[in-house]
Amino acid sequence: MFERNEIDLLNERLREPRRFIQVLMGPRQVGKTTLVRQLIRKLDFPCQYVSADAVGAANVAWIAQQWETARFLLKTSAATEALLIIDEIQKIDNWAEQVKAQWDQDSFSQTPLKIILLGSARLLIQRGLSESLAGRFETISLTHWTLDEMEQAFDFSTDQFVYYGGYPGAAPLIGQPDRWRDYVLNSLVETTVSRDILMMTRVDKPALLRQLFELGGSYSGQILSYTKLLGQLQDAGNTTTLSHYTQLLDSAGLLSSLDKYAMDKARQRGSIPKWQVQNSALFSVFSPYSFEQVRANPVEWGRWVETAVGVHLNRSVRLGKLTLFYWREGPNEVDFVLKSGKQVVGLEVKSGRFRQAAGMVAFQTKFKPHKVVLIGQTGIPWPDFLRADPAILF
Repeated sequence: MFERNEIDLLNERLREPRRFIQVLMGPRQVGKTTLVRQLIRKLDFPCQYVSADAVGAANVAWIAQQWETARFLLKTSAATEALLIIDEIQKIDNWAEQVKAQWDQDSFSQTPLKIILLGSARLLIQRGLSESLAGRFETISLTHWTLDEMEQAFDFSTDQFVYYGGYPGAAPLIGQPDRWRDYVLNSLVETTVSRDILMMTRVDKPALLRQLFELGGSYSGQILSYTKLLGQLQDAGNTTTLSHYTQLLDSAGLLSSLDKYAMDKARQRGSIPKWQVQNSALFSVFSPYSFEQVRANPVEWGRWVETAVGVHLNRSVRLGKLTLFYWREGPNEVDFVLKSGKQVVGLEVKSGRFRQAAGMVAFQTKFKPHKVVLIGQTGIPWPDFLRADPAILF
């Protein structure tokens, strides 16, 4: 069975003396549960895996019960340490306070019980960590699957990855397009919206949030203001509401909005957003075009390649390596702007016929970036870029 690289990092941390809670975060269906189950088979000490997925949100005592069971497992075994894994921890109200109490109790009594917490609602996990567990945890971010991973695990071609994206559960279904689309919409998107957003965050207009995701996903790679989006949405709302819903969709691993690059941070935050799905499947699922139709149309294919590059760059943002923007001024535009510390790199994606990249020249003249990079055509081949770590550009 294919193993993601993060399993080695997690295994290495568990081999150390008990020091920190390990928190594994990531969107739904990227393999968090599979990874820890693979990890369990590598361990030589007792392990208890439980999931809060079907536990009532108000049942905070459930955490203490599972903790006691793990302590009992440790005491009745001949092992010198044990591991408790709690999946979907964010489903329990006030989970962080209970975890803090149990962890501190073990620390005081020097109980060698190690802990892994898994969560798919990034916003809620981070809120709990920052409010109650400061200094007690380390995080590992599990992102959407990369081109390399989909090639190795499912023998995807580069073109298939650009269109069908990096959802491992959907990979066996690409030969049945209608079934693939239904799986992505119902088993992935709807489950994420209904269980990771609506059940745990106040959303006054759930229909508006769903419409925003569908519209934003279909406009991936395009610059479109909230005001113009409102004109296409059926439910009444305002730009503040849409901005809040975008943050929720971003936290859930579905849809991001990129700010315009500017020297002034206030101007960045007030800019018109550029929409970017976090997995290419979320762009394709709302398209009327099949994989074969897109691949045969150079203009449409260029949109998919740019979206795939944006997904790849967004993954680096999730891993905390880079900050991602776009830039446009008048007729001049640069598809993506990467920032690492004080260094800035402009990237233009050109997968079709050669066109003058006037935007790159204008961007270089105005901002004097570390470098400007062309992806595709006479520049870096886009398949090679999708296999590389964008941080190497700096």
